Amino acid sequence: MAGTPRGWYHWPLSLQGFHPGETMMTNPFEQTLLGKDPEFLTALRSASLVAAADVTTLILGESGTGKELVARALHASSARADGPFVAVNCAALPESLVESELFGHEKGAFTGADAASPGRIRAAQGGVLFLDEIGELPLPVQAKLLRFLESGECQPLGANTPVKTDIRVVAATHRDLYADVQAGRFREDLFYRLNIVPVNLPALRERRGDILLLLEKLTASLARDHGLPAPLYTREALQALKRYRWPGNVRELRNFCERMLVLFNGREIDVTNLPLEMRSDEAAARHGAFELPESGVRLEEVEVSLIAQALSRTAGNRSRAARLLGISRDTLLYRMRKYALD
Repeated sequence: MAGTPRGWYHWPLSLQGFHPGETMMTNPFEQTLLGKDPEFLTALRSASLVAAADVTTLILGESGTGKELVARALHASSARADGPFVAVNCAALPESLVESELFGHEKGAFTGADAASPGRIRAAQGGVLFLDEIGELPLPVQAKLLRFLESGECQPLGANTPVKTDIRVVAATHRDLYADVQAGRFREDLFYRLNIVPVNLPALRERRGDILLLLEKLTASLARDHGLPAPLYTREALQALKRYRWPGNVRELRNFCERMLVLFNGREIDVTNLPLEMRSDEAAARHGAFELPESGVRLEEVEVSLIAQALSRTAGNRSRAARLLGISRDTLLYRMRKYALD
């Protein structure tokens, strides 16, 4: 573009004026979740198909990958779109109150229960109950939740009879629930009851081709929200951002975009302007991410450990595990056979 310094990136006009409140697409998933990565698009297609079926759904993915956005899009695409969407962060509920918060209670059911409360489940009547971080629920509450999912009946604390409900449950977690089942931290029967139709969201580092697309969209919308001119990034800065691992995923990327907008609105951003951890990643990419300890290592043990970690992190999905390790699926299968891991 004329007037843009050589070596600098300028946002296309097609997204400069985009605002989250405006509609660019008609599909609720496409309105709220942007990306072109094949695995990401596969997850969205699965979620859009699941939306039409009134079944329990489990959304899996690291923190910041957009699990609640998928749940809200699923609700908006379903026959329950006119009903309520009730979101519950299970990790934030005090253990002593979690049962009351979910199932409700009658007046006088326990000390401090000065009035009856319907609870989150009954508040979602006719709509969707989103249980975020369901892996954090205490085991006794897991048992009661399983009974509710199987019967559709909610029994508040202190009540003599259960109440019939009509809701859809969508759960999400960043944890490896299968590993938690093996360790006794999560009920096996509840896991299989929730895992009817799983939706797996890839981490941002697994969809590096989407990083600049998301950077573009988020910067443009935030610039409009704040009434500030968007900053410009050098190609070197963009390459460093593509190499960065983004442990906080899309949430971290959004926060980064807002930080850069506030500090460098209308200005140029070079590698030296990036946060230290992103510059450190760039150095690691040039010099190698691993350093051999003085005592040495047993390469076979390291390889077995990394393969096991990749399979655990992807819940046994071998294609995703191979991508995490930077090898082909066939190579992964060969090494699994070699070390008797299959």
